[in-house]
Amino acid sequence: MSRKASLSCIIFSTLFALLPFAKLNSQDAETVKKDSLDIHDKLLMERITVVGTPVWMSTIPGAATYIDSRELENQRYTDINRVLRSVSGIYIQEEDGFGLRPNIGLRGAGSERSTKVNIMEDGILAAPAPYSAPAAYYFPNVGRMNSIEVRKGSSQVKFGPNTTGGAINLISTPIPTELSAHTNISVGERSSSRVYANFGNRTERFGYLLEATHIGDEGFKKLDDGGETGFRILDLLGKFMIRSSSDASIFQRLEIKAGYHDELSDETYLGLTRDDFQKSPNRRYAASQVDQMDTEHTQLMARHFVLFSDNIDLTTSVYRNDFSRTWYKLHDLNSDLPTIETGNLSTILNNPESYPLELGYLRGETSPNDALTVRNNNREYYTQGLESILGVSFDLGSATNQLEAGIRLHQDQEDRFQFEDDYRMENGVMILTSKGIPGTQANRIGSATALSLFVQDEIRYDRWTFTPGLRFENIWFRNRNYGSNDLDRTGIQLQENTNTVRVLIPGMGVSFLVTDHLSLISGIHKGFSPPSPGSSSETRAESSVNYEFGGRYNHSAMQVELIGFYSDYSNLLGSDLAAGGGTGTTAQFNAGSVEVYGLEATANIDLVELFNIDSASFSLPLSANYTYTSASFLTSFESDFTPWGTVEAGDKIPFIPEHQFRSGITFNYKGFSTDLNTIYTPKMRTVAGSGPIDERNSTDSYLLFDLSTGFDLMQYVNLFINVRNLLDKTYIVSDRPSGVRPGLPRTLMAGMSLDF
Repeated sequence: MSRKASLSCIIFSTLFALLPFAKLNSQDAETVKKDSLDIHDKLLMERITVVGTPVWMSTIPGAATYIDSRELENQRYTDINRVLRSVSGIYIQEEDGFGLRPNIGLRGAGSERSTKVNIMEDGILAAPAPYSAPAAYYFPNVGRMNSIEVRKGSSQVKFGPNTTGGAINLISTPIPTELSAHTNISVGERSSSRVYANFGNRTERFGYLLEATHIGDEGFKKLDDGGETGFRILDLLGKFMIRSSSDASIFQRLEIKAGYHDELSDETYLGLTRDDFQKSPNRRYAASQVDQMDTEHTQLMARHFVLFSDNIDLTTSVYRNDFSRTWYKLHDLNSDLPTIETGNLSTILNNPESYPLELGYLRGETSPNDALTVRNNNREYYTQGLESILGVSFDLGSATNQLEAGIRLHQDQEDRFQFEDDYRMENGVMILTSKGIPGTQANRIGSATALSLFVQDEIRYDRWTFTPGLRFENIWFRNRNYGSNDLDRTGIQLQENTNTVRVLIPGMGVSFLVTDHLSLISGIHKGFSPPSPGSSSETRAESSVNYEFGGRYNHSAMQVELIGFYSDYSNLLGSDLAAGGGTGTTAQFNAGSVEVYGLEATANIDLVELFNIDSASFSLPLSANYTYTSASFLTSFESDFTPWGTVEAGDKIPFIPEHQFRSGITFNYKGFSTDLNTIYTPKMRTVAGSGPIDERNSTDSYLLFDLSTGFDLMQYVNLFINVRNLLDKTYIVSDRPSGVRPGLPRTLMAGMSLDF
């Protein structure tokens, strides 16, 4: 039996072995007072969510998107990149085709490893070390999420530390209100598979949920002379809840969540020359044959909610996340080789005619000893913290107030203990010639302790809603470099740097209800992102002033949102990330003044209701979103960061497309449904510049179609087929850090879901 099959059997046998115990409380579940549960649950959700539910969106003074469970279930995406295409104002830089390590930007904020976006799960920061090393080499498993929220604009000051672009909050599967189980099994091309299962129950006082996910794919890239290019993910999670009776004088609720995530992927940063891409876009050079990412993530969270009275509540969360990774990948060709310096793989692939010998080594031609250097980016992270949010509602004259005040004490750390191995290439096979010593390439610890405070009041007066807010961040950074000669970390050569960043982040949003269906919204707020611990003393925090203005129309048959935005950066931070084409130190540097402005448009239309079609048997919802963005440097400077290089005032920022468009249409007829998504992205410049985009430094424009079809075989059984990239479009998604890489080719999966 294969390893995938074994894991799937373990998942199902474990979950369903526990199912009889769940039935013990099934009669008690009948006593649940659902109306009371809804009231308490909704109030708790206001404290831990960034949007809430679609019903609440009409008064939000800023751009907001809520992707509900039905939309996620229709597409059955496990790739966060594809999920977020339905949100305007988001920029995606694809990398591996599967969304394993996403690069997400919002409103011009950089997309490199999502470092400028607050990525959260259930309201808790989810990046491995969001202050000291925010690069998202771990991303929560989208396949187990119930909904996804995106918040941009002025009232995001509640969520930190980054306040320029926005916040993305992934809401995990809630504990069900009654005994239930759900299973989703699918298989497809390249031995791809997805197995998901959960079950849980809730009585008036207790509740629990257990869920498991296994995802795997043998990979669509083809290594020269064969080899693994796929991945597998195992994700387990459990929740337990205990609460007061619904008529308790002081209502309390305690929920504990524990999760485990394991990933093994045979991925690489090594791409292709553009000529080789044209000949065989899914090829992988022999020099990437030992590249592999191995990660492990655990999370533990306890959240206590207490309702002191009808207008005072307190939500307190304690959390701990641990993440470890070994990212073993080709780093460079040895500096002893003629005509090439260390660390210039991108130079070889961008100028193959100048380096035929070195390119031959990458393709598998026999080389000298120690010609290829493979770095083991061995790192361990932890995040821990305590957060409390107090909610108070009160009337002041004719105005109603929903006041929130929060405090968070947070610590995180990145521990680097890296080394390099050297290989020679012999007829397409890499042979180890020099074994590295752990700690000799990087032996340092970067950490951060942050005290965060915020206060925000939603004031409703007549048709006006005002949302003033203020956030305070006090961050203590510490960087300890033990050096390559002190592997036991005795401190004999310790170089230690500390830095403190303090900032006040104000914001104000205003919403005016013109009619029962139309509201105007506007806002202004300060944008902020902290520098990393390893940055130089001259590095300043990222700072901007951000404006937005627009309107939202909400009717039973149509919801439309149109918002213009303008971000005035006094200082943009660049990050030295290997994924972005840098050296991988993660140090940040000043890029000076930047101007970003654009337009976001979103529409959801129920065509059946819009045209007054009298039918209860079918529905035809249509959705579309469009984003226009202009992002330019306002100062000239020299940069060692490859995608920027020599920047002249007026140059466009790379990897921010000028136009983006996505649409989706769904046809539902009784138990049958089909969903067609269309994605269009023009070519993006991959190096800062102005004028026409240079074909040698750009991605491809592409138009993609994703199709999903489902049919209810019986009451609890649904059969489905999903096709990604229906027309099998071949396109370049990136040319960094080293060479060009393809998007996902046409991929078909079929399966069934069961609900009990």
